Amino acid sequence: MAPPNEFGLMEAGEQGAFNRAAPPIPPAVPRTAGRDLPVSGAIATSLPQIAYAFAYGFRVPADTIRPLQERHADMCEAKGPQVCRIVSMDSGEREGDYAYGNLSIAVASDQARQFGKALTAASGQMDGELTSSSIQGEDLSKRIVDTEARLRARTVLRDRLMEVLRNRSGTVAELVEAERGVAQVNEEIDQARSWLAEMRGRVAYSTMTLEYEAGAPSQGGFVDPIRNALGSLASIFGNLIAFLLIVVTVLLLVGLLLWGGIRAFRKINTIGGNAWIREPDATET
Repeated sequence: MAPPNEFGLMEAGEQGAFNRAAPPIPPAVPRTAGRDLPVSGAIATSLPQIAYAFAYGFRVPADTIRPLQERHADMCEAKGPQVCRIVSMDSGEREGDYAYGNLSIAVASDQARQFGKALTAASGQMDGELTSSSIQGEDLSKRIVDTEARLRARTVLRDRLMEVLRNRSGTVAELVEAERGVAQVNEEIDQARSWLAEMRGRVAYSTMTLEYEAGAPSQGGFVDPIRNALGSLASIFGNLIAFLLIVVTVLLLVGLLLWGGIRAFRKINTIGGNAWIREPDATET
């Protein structure tokens, strides 16, 4: 009997018998493990694939946050969707002069740093001040290479299984098993393509987060504690008045309860004394 071929199949001269319909299907990689694939080979020599994340913090007057935020958003849209895209935008106000805002955008990586400088210059024209900035990078070269290698391997395996199905040389059970293998491999191929698209998108477009906050920077020194104390006087007086209102209300309720109880007690005593005086003693009759 001839040995099985690379698919585990006997030659056609052996009455078309199969040892198995297809090579064993490697276990599918969970979707959550897309970013931590095992090493499948040596990393090809190429430019590093780095995904950058930029963050800028601005301090501006409370009534300038929304206009500055809108200006930055307009600057992004003016670049066009191929260069800059708005991801999210929100703002809000709190008690007093405090206000805040947030703008997240995706910028083409080759223009991200220059665009960040333009945003900073625009904030300076509206009495804004850059208070913080950071750049963080994540090297995705290994993950991209590993995913590409996995995608190639799964594509070759799928083609082999499809060839088995096209030949129709096997039992029904073996053909059904091959069809299941094709479905599983196709799912893994779709996963790998999604991972590649997501990672390549992160490399091509850098995320940029702009945060806005109202308020003036602290000057420190002798004057700073005094300024803080003056700023908190309104809150102190408000809490004191609220406390006094609560105390007065409680005392008033307690006083009313005591006054009502004393009156009821006196009335009961008065009625009981009169009844004792009016009722004659049986020995007197």
